[in-house]
Amino acid sequence: MTDHKTAAQDAASLAKPAHKTIGFWGCWSLVVGIMIGSGIFMLPAVLAPYGLMGFSGWLVTAGGSILLALVLGRLAHRTTRTGGPIAFAHDAFGDLTGFLVAWGYWASYWISIPAVAIAFVGYLTVFIPALSASPMAQMGCGLALIWGLGLISLHGIRDASIVQLLTTILKLVPIFVVIGVGFFTGDVANLPEINPSGGGFFPVLAATALLTMWAFAGLEAGTVPAGDVRDAARTVPRATVVGTITVALIYIAATAAVMLVVPAADLASSTSPFSDAARVLGSWGPGLIAIGAMVSTAGALNGIIFLSGQMPMALALDRLAPAALGRRNKGGAPQLSLLLSLGLGSILLVANYSRGLVGTFTFLAMMSTVCLLLPLLVSAVAELRHSWRSARGWAIIALAAGAYAAFAVLGSGLEVLAWGGVLILAGLPAYWLGKPRREAGVP
Repeated sequence: MTDHKTAAQDAASLAKPAHKTIGFWGCWSLVVGIMIGSGIFMLPAVLAPYGLMGFSGWLVTAGGSILLALVLGRLAHRTTRTGGPIAFAHDAFGDLTGFLVAWGYWASYWISIPAVAIAFVGYLTVFIPALSASPMAQMGCGLALIWGLGLISLHGIRDASIVQLLTTILKLVPIFVVIGVGFFTGDVANLPEINPSGGGFFPVLAATALLTMWAFAGLEAGTVPAGDVRDAARTVPRATVVGTITVALIYIAATAAVMLVVPAADLASSTSPFSDAARVLGSWGPGLIAIGAMVSTAGALNGIIFLSGQMPMALALDRLAPAALGRRNKGGAPQLSLLLSLGLGSILLVANYSRGLVGTFTFLAMMSTVCLLLPLLVSAVAELRHSWRSARGWAIIALAAGAYAAFAVLGSGLEVLAWGGVLILAGLPAYWLGKPRREAGVP
């Protein structure tokens, strides 16, 4: 038994970083960089049929997301281990819940890897039109992007953090350009009606909220690498809340700016609303937006790849996965965990370009959204359980955040929810197979 304990202690020590390399801005860039991906470039057109009522959806989802950020920040102040929602679930509800949350949460990220890579290749076709006619070339570009960014994360946490901060800053440039164009050259006459859909207030509110809530997926990202964050108890909560507020303000301002520039009738049928808004800058405007979208998706993918390696490591730290997944290379990166996530993501990318597997990939991509939302719901319940007797104010915030998370999960639809549940429960065999080893103290 002593040998087993020594082995477990050695494995745990391997997972501890020699130097904590992520500061406030690195943590903030994970939150902002993952939330602002490719979705923002289409949302103004998606919301156009609902007119100015679309902003009611933004307000609901921004408010709910900020409540979740506050809850995550409070949890992160108490639990500064790597894992974020994984660690919160494990501390509050034990091994089984922690493992299942981690299993589904990790799956949602490696499933997202090919989806975001495909979005990047879609924007790349603007500059290389020949790609549109060659699925094999598209697949090759996607794989090159995945492994190029993967090599950055494998080289070291510091490098991945620098790239994340740089791409986050760069992706905001074209968005701020469009915001500036809208507010300085736009015309209020272009604004749509308050509610052109003609639907009732609450049905329209629910519809727009469901359309916009996915844009906030990733708000928990800053809590995941807590073990590598300097002064994590202070830095992670601040970065999570400030990052979420930053994204909310950018989303609302960008939507308003596009509506001020693009007439309502044109916006409703637009396939590239930001590019349409940028046309007032001249012929180079749409190209700037396409470059911005590529940088945006590449930055989001960099953060997703980075976090996909952190999650198996968090499980290893909690002795819920083999210790090998927690071992770091010289750059502080969890090498085996990253390679496993990159490999699974690459397999799904290849499957996406196989005629018979496209439907399967689509289902997996839909399930990933549910698997991202469930850990947030569990985190809210964990905070509610902790604060119910000692801090009623925080308990009320946690209750409201949990209600919003539940609304988001149910809003994804029963079919997607059922398949997401199947994916999470698929982790049960792995949990039970590993239980005897954990009880025996074998890493």
